[in-house]
Order: sequence, then C-alpha cells, then structure tokens
Amino acid sequence: MKNRCLVATGGGDCPGLNAVIRAIVKRASLEKDWEIIGSIDAFNGILHDPMEIKELDLQAVAGIHVRGGTIIGTTNKGGPFNWPVQDKKGDWHYEDRSAEMLRKLEFLNVKAVINIGGDGSQRISQQLYEMGCNIVGVPKTIDNDLAATDTTFGFPTAVEIATESLDKLVTTAASHHRLLIMEVMGREAGWIALHAAIAGGAEVCLIPEIKYDIEKVIQRINKRIINGRGFANIVIAEGASPLQGRMSYQEMNSDIPENARLGGADFRLMRELQEAGLTAEIRVTTLGHLQRGGKPIASDRILAAQFGVKAFEMVLDKEFGKMVAICNGKLTTVSIAEAIEQYNLVDIDSDLVHTARSLGISFGD
Repeated sequence: MKNRCLVATGGGDCPGLNAVIRAIVKRASLEKDWEIIGSIDAFNGILHDPMEIKELDLQAVAGIHVRGGTIIGTTNKGGPFNWPVQDKKGDWHYEDRSAEMLRKLEFLNVKAVINIGGDGSQRISQQLYEMGCNIVGVPKTIDNDLAATDTTFGFPTAVEIATESLDKLVTTAASHHRLLIMEVMGREAGWIALHAAIAGGAEVCLIPEIKYDIEKVIQRINKRIINGRGFANIVIAEGASPLQGRMSYQEMNSDIPENARLGGADFRLMRELQEAGLTAEIRVTTLGHLQRGGKPIASDRILAAQFGVKAFEMVLDKEFGKMVAICNGKLTTVSIAEAIEQYNLVDIDSDLVHTARSLGISFGD
C-alpha cells in the first residue's frame, strides 16, 4: 500500500486554494510510493461517519488552478478540538475528538498531513503536531495577517477586486457629487484597505490599527466636497473603529451556537458622519465575499504553486511542525508555533503608511 498524504483546506475560502492542491498532487505524482487524498470540509470529512474523503490524482486536479474556491470544501466550524454536539435538552457543547481523528488517520495509512489555512487552521496544526501528528502548514488568508511570511496567497486577488471596485465607485461618486464609503474585509488587519486605498486613490482610509476621529475625517472630506460640489471616496476596513468605540459586529445565526462576525463598519461610519453634521450625500458599498470569490490572479496562482510544491517536499524531508513561507522573495520554512505567535498587522510607521499620507490619504488621526 502506498503512503498517503492527507490535504485539508480550512477556514474561509480563498483564491488560490485549488492551485495549491494541484501543485501538491503534481509534485507527489513524481514519487512512486505516495498518493494524495483530501478531507472534505477541513478535518470534518475525517470526523464524519462515514468519512468523507476524496482521492486527489492528476485527473481530479486537472485545470483547477484557474478556479476559485476549493474542490474539497472548507469550513471554520467544527474541527478535531471543538466538535459541536447537541444533548437531549437541545443544548450545545463541544467535544475534543482529536485522538479519535488521529486513530482514523492511522487506519487510512496517512503518513503526513498538509493543512492549508490561516491563523485558526494553523493553531489546529500546532495542536495536532504536539500530539504527534506529522503535519505541515500552508499559509492561506486574504487578510494577510499571518506572521512569519511576507505575504499569503489570496491577498493579491482580494486587493485587485477591491481596487477594481473602488475604481468604479470613483466614477459614480464624481458623477453625482457624492461621498462613497466602501467596506473591505481584513478582520483586525488593514492590509486590504490600505493597498486598495493607495491603488484606487481614496481620500480616506480607515484601518483597525489606527482609531479614527470623526472630525478629522470630516475635515478631509470638506476639502473635496464644497457647497455640494465635488466628491470623495472612503475605504474602511471591517475592523476599523472610532476613538471611543469598538469594532462593529453582526450576529450570524446557525443550527449550532451563534458565531459573531465583523461587519457594519461602513454603515456606522455613515451614521457618525451624518450625526456630526456632514451634509454631503452618502452611499455605502460592502464588498463582503466578493473579495474571496472568483479565479485567482496570476501572482496568486504562482505563489500557490510554489507553496504546494514546497509543502510536499517538506513532507518528503520530514519537516513536520513547520509551515512553508516566503521571506525576502525566497521560499523557506518556519515553525508553525512562530507563525501563530502574533498577528501580522499594519505597521503605522511603515513606508507604505508614509506613502499613503504623502498622497493626501487621511487615516482620521
């Protein structure tokens, strides 16, 4: 029987996931004693009864590098350490099924695991590694908030989508003499907002790393919209918040316990501007999951291919407990523990922030 390598994609979907899967399979096909299988919907496929796994051979991955999403599905619910279980009273609690999952992997003759995901997924990777699992991490997130790597695949495509959207909003804002607010993803990190604001020529960029003063925001807008004439565009990250406030959350109901999610920063900003006396006509656009969907741009496909090949070679070299990364333009490996030690947030003293300020972009501070 051939050695098996299990591939899982966890957390939110992301442009480039399929390109990583394809690269892993194509590299593994050069080895006579290895085959690749995929767990459906992160590790949940292994934990389901019956198990849901997919054979990943060359035919299964042919041409998938141009497709968005992931052919093996993904989820940020469940998992080996927090499996939701409902009791007879209808109450929910969580069970640790990690030991059971490792036994199932042994039964399947899985000799190594490649876990493709962001911060939450790599925390699971680290826990499994500490239990003796031969696991390798591949960094994935449109938010670009995973430390120990210069960038993650999916982020460039998300920035491209946000920039294209801002380009379109600029023309309609100019035509109607309006203030347009565009909210982008990123959670606690402002990378997408910052890059899109610079690339798209926004007047204001509000990010989680810099709390904004609504009066300073209005001052910048008033330089662009005078006596009802002119226009302005604001890019706001979903995690941005005012000086005396917190991030905006929405509640997402499901058949398991409620999961709080970020959202509504754009509409809150509109209310704040109106309550502060801004008279300009305001419209709001929330990009939401548009940033995660669609086919990856070329740079993401290339980076994903590099990560996939490197990840399987790490399996061959038994570099477990590590994550593939790119540092100073070169592929390397870092410990998963190092990668999840802290978030990769925007440095407010960085050259990129300085560039934005020099272009006249206000951060509301």
